[in-house]
Amino acid sequence: MTLFHLFLVAVIQGITEFLPISSSGHLILLPNLTGMEDQGLLIDVAVHVGTLFAVVIYFWADVKAALFGLGRLARGKVDTEGAKLAWLLIVATVPVVIVGLIFKVTGIEDMLRSTAVIGWTMLIFGIVLYWADQKGPEVKTDADWNLRDALIMGFWQAVALIPGTSRSGITITAARQLGYQRTGGAKLSMLMSIPTIAMAGGLLLIDIISEGKTDQLPDAGIAAVLSFLSALVALVLMFRLLKSVSFTPYVIYRIVLGVILLAVAYS
Repeated sequence: MTLFHLFLVAVIQGITEFLPISSSGHLILLPNLTGMEDQGLLIDVAVHVGTLFAVVIYFWADVKAALFGLGRLARGKVDTEGAKLAWLLIVATVPVVIVGLIFKVTGIEDMLRSTAVIGWTMLIFGIVLYWADQKGPEVKTDADWNLRDALIMGFWQAVALIPGTSRSGITITAARQLGYQRTGGAKLSMLMSIPTIAMAGGLLLIDIISEGKTDQLPDAGIAAVLSFLSALVALVLMFRLLKSVSFTPYVIYRIVLGVILLAVAYS
């Protein structure tokens, strides 16, 4: 792969993983619309690792608490904030794991990788995000996260396996509909991404090992660093903007892109 191609893939993944505009959708569109070759599994793992490290560093205090909480949880105790967070993250991750395995075994995942599907999901879930953001009350903070809300957000996260939906977008939509403040809902969405990205990367790594595709290791290192830096910048900017701006700019982007993609797909 050329350095320019690596740069495009890494920056697209890094920026779109945490913004509510769909990283998987943009990565599928890159070869679909430009004719570039698919980046391959190893690069996919690398850019996922980069974004994973970015969100872990950005929310290190919460991640550290959850890691220590796992020890309490292993002993059957949910008596600390860290143990509670760890438990709720596990609950929220179960639906996407189950649905993801079904998609992988049945081959549904490959069937949905089309420009038309991404166009429809960009458009529809962009409108749903706007409705939830405008109508949802802001009465809860991330500290109010509970079992019921974690499960609901987890089921919504599973819907994001459809390309173009956006994992962060759909979980933020669920959080706003449940009454979480914008920053609190976004924070929960980002924390939910950690086990999800880790497991997605793990599955891709298993595929790489089974196929013996390790010839792109230098490229993978570059991609990981670039995706880490771009993801960190995206996180910082989004949370700064959320203090004064709603999710409407992302909605407008989704709707415009969705309409363009549908025009391309059906022309």
